[in-house]
Amino acid sequence: MIVRKNDVQSFDFGGLEIFDYTAGCEEQSSFAVIHVEPKVRHQLSWSKRSDKYYYVVRGRVEFLIQDTKVTLEEGDFCIVRQGEKFYYHNTSDERVTLVLVHTPHFILEEEVYLDD
Repeated sequence: MIVRKNDVQSFDFGGLEIFDYTAGCEEQSSFAVIHVEPKVRHQLSWSKRSDKYYYVVRGRVEFLIQDTKVTLEEGDFCIVRQGEKFYYHNTSDERVTLVLVHTPHFILEEEVYLDD
């Protein structure tokens, strides 16, 4: 399977610009590129289904995974395991770019978003 960047449409998800390269596919994993604008934060959530693999392509982003906060920079990687509560937050004045892999593939109905 080959997916060209120009064939992928982005969508807004709570201020996050997401390019889902595997939307509509039934692959084992899903792959997305996420642009996180300055001061934008992903809502506190957890997955009933998937482990999430995040790689920081550009910028610096703060992650909360369970009760641990950590700042990741370009080239850093983290895993958010199924069932772990998390969010990430771009506290800088520059856009952050992340790569996200869900295994098994992403299904929105299997994600739980919490009021925080």
